[in-house]
Amino acid sequence: MKRSIKFTAIALISTLAALPALAQNVKVTPLGGIDGEFCPQDRALVFEDPNGTRILYDPGRTVAGANDPRLGKIDIILVSHMHGDHVGNAHNKEPNSGTCASPDVSVSALPNTSAVEIALAKKSKIVTGSEMPPFFAAKLKANGGDPANSVLARFGGSVVVGGVRIATVLALHSNGVDPDYVGGDLGKAMKDAGIAGNVGDATGYVLTFSNGLVAYLSGDTGILADQERVVRDHYKAKLAVMNIGDGFTTGPAEAAYVMNELVKPASVIVSHANEVGTVGGKVRPGSKTEAFLKAAKMPALVPLSGKTMVFDAAGKAVATD
Repeated sequence: MKRSIKFTAIALISTLAALPALAQNVKVTPLGGIDGEFCPQDRALVFEDPNGTRILYDPGRTVAGANDPRLGKIDIILVSHMHGDHVGNAHNKEPNSGTCASPDVSVSALPNTSAVEIALAKKSKIVTGSEMPPFFAAKLKANGGDPANSVLARFGGSVVVGGVRIATVLALHSNGVDPDYVGGDLGKAMKDAGIAGNVGDATGYVLTFSNGLVAYLSGDTGILADQERVVRDHYKAKLAVMNIGDGFTTGPAEAAYVMNELVKPASVIVSHANEVGTVGGKVRPGSKTEAFLKAAKMPALVPLSGKTMVFDAAGKAVATD
């Protein structure tokens, strides 16, 4: 009997000892258009640090505004650039409205953007680089929010918010402010002239979580030497989120080159495919998503909406929900 109790106690101690290790992982949850699928407009990801800090990356058009029940607490919002499919010029009226192939984007977020509306409702910090912070500060102030909640993290520097270190890195992409965000006579004149406001270079992000995991979020980008010299050599990213959409950004072959030869993370999450990437939760044959998965030399994960992925400090996927 004593021997049985001893073994039970040892087993209990071993289980309890493992719990802190499990608790030190980073959770990543896609907030896409249709539960269990990877769809054309899907951009948004929520990262949850082991300390509880929650970061929304590029809310785009699939987060159903500030009242989306999937959001929960949001401490930080990251916006890679000002295009509507990332900052959110419109959004679905509720999760799972529309279809994967034809998503609902019937609710306008103009002139504020979804990022601003969510930040106001959640009292979140909006962390951006280049010249984007003054734009967000002005929008927050105009809507009764605190402009100090727009936080700058410019290239080569970083800020720590909620225990997570946030740095911006260059993304090779345009970054114009749509005149509809400006409004009034100035906005009309810009639209008539066919020009957009300039807010500096587009960005990606490098996040260093409290457990030591370093994650590279590419934003919309082409191929850059910085992906090797800065993201890999300096920051030593172990997890990546990589756009594969082609036409506007890297295609699947180019994105695979960036991952295989430049960044070399332990794991990569596919992003911004601009296609129906999955049907019934399975990768669609002949898709860009499939092409990237076949070309990637490291484990590549498809961000199925609502399905949480869990990563350890080394960037290895240790669980999915």
